[in-house]
Amino acid sequence: MPRSLRFLLPLAILLALAPAAHARLPAGFVGITSEDVFAGDEAYRSETLADQRAVRVGLIRQVFDWSLIETARGRYDFSEYDSYMLALAANRMRVLPILFRPPRFQARRRSGTTCPPSSNASFASFAQAVVRRYGPRGSLWRENPDVPKVPLGSYQIWNEPQLRQYWCNKPNAKQYVAMLKTVGGAIKRAQRGAEIVTAGLPPSKLSGAVAFRKYIRQMYAAGAKRYFDTLAVNSYAQGAAQLGRLLDAVRGLMNERGDRRAKIWITELGWGDSGVRHRFIVGARGQAQRISQSLALIDKRKKRYKLRGVVYYQWRDAEPYGGRDMWGFHTGLLRKDGSPKPAFNAFRSGVKKL
Repeated sequence: MPRSLRFLLPLAILLALAPAAHARLPAGFVGITSEDVFAGDEAYRSETLADQRAVRVGLIRQVFDWSLIETARGRYDFSEYDSYMLALAANRMRVLPILFRPPRFQARRRSGTTCPPSSNASFASFAQAVVRRYGPRGSLWRENPDVPKVPLGSYQIWNEPQLRQYWCNKPNAKQYVAMLKTVGGAIKRAQRGAEIVTAGLPPSKLSGAVAFRKYIRQMYAAGAKRYFDTLAVNSYAQGAAQLGRLLDAVRGLMNERGDRRAKIWITELGWGDSGVRHRFIVGARGQAQRISQSLALIDKRKKRYKLRGVVYYQWRDAEPYGGRDMWGFHTGLLRKDGSPKPAFNAFRSGVKKL
C-alpha cells in the first residue's frame, strides 16, 4: 500500500459528525485490523488513527512478527515496532499483539507453511522481550516520557493453529497447549496480571483443518484451561444467526469443561463486498447488513457470552499480493482509495449502540 494515501473528503465529513465515546463500553472492546496503519508513514498513521478513534475503535490487533524482530539468536530489534507503538499511544489506542511466526533459525523445520518454533523456550524468551519493551514497565515508555503510556496488557499467542498452513501441515492441539503453557507462563512471570489470549480459532472449511469444536475439546483435554484467560475466536460466519450459533457452541463447550470464568474474544469478524467468488463475498449491501445485524447480536448477548471484545477485519481494502486475489482483501470498511463503503456507516452506527 502506498504510504502517501489519504482518505477522501466524504469520510472526514462523516467523522466530524461522530458522537463522543459511550462511557459504558470498556476501553478496547471495539477493535480493528489495520495493516495500513502499520505500513503507513507518520502522517498517514496520525490521520487514520484519529479517524478510527472517532468511530470508537479503541484497539488494533496487530501481528508482532517474531521473524522481523529477532534478527539473530537472542538479538531483538524493535525499531520497526517502536514508532508504531508510540503513534498508537499518542492516540491512546491499545494494541492486541499476535505473537507469531518464528525466524527461520528458530522454526521447527523449513516448510512452505508457517511452522511452530523448534523450542517453546525460545518463543517464551521472545515474548518476555516484548513485555520488557512494551509492557507496563517497558523500556519504550521510560525512553519516551512525553508520550502517553499505553502499555500492552493482553497477549495473543499464535494464530489459527488448527489450520495446516499455520502448523507445519500437521495441526496438533496438544502441541499448541504446550506452547500456550510455556509462553503464557513466561509472560505472566514477566508481567503480573497480563491477560493470556489463545490463538484465534476459526470454523474453517479448508482442507486439512481440524474441526472447530473438535480442536477446542482437544485443547481442554490437554489441560488448556489452566493456561489462558480468554479464548479467541476468528468467528467468520455467513450472517448473524450463524455467528450466534457459533458463539453458543463455544460458550457451551467452555462451560461444560468448568471454564465459566474465561472470556471469549472475537478477534476476527468480517465480510467482503466484491472480488473473488466466496461465501463471505456478499455485496456492498450484504456487507453492511451483516455488520449491523452481528453488532446488534453482540450487543444483546455480550454478557451471556462473557465477550471480552470484537475485532473487525479490516479497516481498509488491501492490494492483492503474490498475484493472488482472496476474499479477505475486500473486507474493508473503506475502499482502497480511502472512500467509505456502506459498511462504514453500518459499523459506526452498530458500535454506537454497544
